[in-house]
Amino acid sequence: MAEAIFTNDARVMSKGQVTIPKNVRAALGIETGDRVTFIVDGASVRVVNSAVYAMMRFQEQMKGKAKQIGMLTEEDVAQWITQSRREENAE
Repeated sequence: MAEAIFTNDARVMSKGQVTIPKNVRAALGIETGDRVTFIVDGASVRVVNSAVYAMMRFQEQMKGKAKQIGMLTEEDVAQWITQSRREENAE
């Protein structure tokens, strides 16, 4: 799926509040009650879905860890998940 490229603007209200335009919320997968993260890079700011951003950061931090502990295939991961669930249910 190609990324949508568009621009949009919004007015900053007296308390610093901004309404995120509907098409921007849709592009980011943001719904009522969701959180957003602001990433400031010099004079630019990116607004991202906080849940998506947290998962991306987690994946970055965990990169290479599975290989270090011997999980080399998706089957290894699936077996680990199955075993973990069995242990949880046994408690």
